Amino acid sequence: TRGRNSNRPVQCSFCGKARSRTELVLAGQGRAAVCYDCIRSLGELVESEVPAPQQGPLVPRDIYSSLDDYVIGQERAKKTLSVAVYNHFKRIWSGASGSEVELQKANILLMGPTGSGKTLLAETLARTLDVPFAVCDATSLTESGYVGEDVENILLRLIQAADWDIARAEQGIIYIDEMDKIARKEGVNRSITRDVSGEGVQQELLKIIEGCVANVPPQGGRKHPQQEFLQVNTRNILFICGGAFEGLSEIVSKRITTHGSQLGFLGGTRNRTEEDGNILSHVTPEDLLAFGFIPEMVGRLPVVTSLDHLDKASLIRVLTEPRNAIVKQYQYLFSIDGVELEFTSGALEAAAERALNHYTGARCLRYIVEETLLDVMYELPSLKQVNRCIVDRDAIDGPGTPTLETESGETISLYPELLQQSA
Repeated sequence: TRGRNSNRPVQCSFCGKARSRTELVLAGQGRAAVCYDCIRSLGELVESEVPAPQQGPLVPRDIYSSLDDYVIGQERAKKTLSVAVYNHFKRIWSGASGSEVELQKANILLMGPTGSGKTLLAETLARTLDVPFAVCDATSLTESGYVGEDVENILLRLIQAADWDIARAEQGIIYIDEMDKIARKEGVNRSITRDVSGEGVQQELLKIIEGCVANVPPQGGRKHPQQEFLQVNTRNILFICGGAFEGLSEIVSKRITTHGSQLGFLGGTRNRTEEDGNILSHVTPEDLLAFGFIPEMVGRLPVVTSLDHLDKASLIRVLTEPRNAIVKQYQYLFSIDGVELEFTSGALEAAAERALNHYTGARCLRYIVEETLLDVMYELPSLKQVNRCIVDRDAIDGPGTPTLETESGETISLYPELLQQSA
C-alpha cells in the first residue's frame, strides 16, 4: 500500500536515500520501499538487456557453405545434414504457428570410415547453428541399473548447452557418436545373457529418440527416488547418430554379390565394381538388422547417409584448404617465432600417401606432420637467425630433414653434431 498520511522520510530499500512518502511509488506495510529514481534505473537496465531480434534461420545453402569451410568432400552428407537441420527449424515454426499438419522429425544416421569427417561435421554444425547442440558418446552408455551412464545424461548435456533453459533445449540437436558400438554383438540371434551396453542401450534410446517426456537428473549420474528431476520433452529434439560401422561393408557386399552373382568368366565382376565406390551408400534396413540393430531402432532413423573414403587428392585438400587446416595451424605456430613455414607440393603428396597407407583417414595427417616437424620445433627457438623452414618430400618420407634458411639465404643443418661425427 502507498502511505501518504505521514510525511516522515522513509529510506529507499535500493539506493538507501531518505525520501518522503509522497515520492515513493511502492511502500509495503513494513520498511520496504522503492523510490521513483530506482524504478527508472531498473527499467533502463531491463531495456538494455533485451536481446536484439534474431534473424531468420540459415537456409540449406548457407549451412552447406559453413560446413564446406571445414569439411573437404562428402557433398552428399553435407547436403543431407543441411536439409535435415533446415527442416528441423521448419518443424519448430509449424508447431508454434498452430498448423493442422503435424510434422514428424527425421533423425539421421551417418556412416563412414574413421577419419572421414563425421565428428567434424557435428562440431561444425554446433558452431554454425543458433540452437543448443550437444555431442555425446554412445560407448559410455549402459542400460538402467548397470554401471555406466544412463541414456538420460545425453539430454543433460543438451540442457547445459542451452544454459539450463528447458524450453530452448527441447528444440535442440543431439549428435550421438560411436553409434555402431551399441549394436548387438551376435547379430540377429539373441544372446543368453543381457547385452547391457548393446541391445539394452538401444531399447533405452527408443523412446527418447522417438519423442517422450524424460526425467533427467540435474546433477547427472544415477537416478534415485529421492531426487528431483528435470522434465524434458524430446519430441522436437533432432538426433544425428554417427559411427564407422566396421564390418557393415562386408554384409552389404555379400548381399550385393548374392543378388547380382554371375556365372563363368563374368562371375564377381559386379562385386569388384561396387567395392571400387562407396559400398555403404547401398545400405538397406536389412543390412542394419544383420549388423546388430534392433528393428525399432532402424525405424527411428529414417534418413541414412554415408561418407566416402578420402582419396589422395582429398587428403591434400584437407592439409591446406579448411579454415583449421593442419598446414595453416603449423604455419601460424612458426610465424609466432618469426619463421616462415613452407610445404612443397611433393611434401603434401608424400603426407597424403603415408596417410592412405595407415587406413585412418585424415586423422593420421597431424601425426605425420608433427613427426616431421618435431625436431625442428625443438631446435628452432634457439636458432634466432633462421627465418624460413622448407619441408620437402624427403623430409616427409624419412631420409631427409626440413631445410632451414637465414635472411642471407644461408642453409643451416639441423644436426651439425651428427654430421661432424659421421665425417
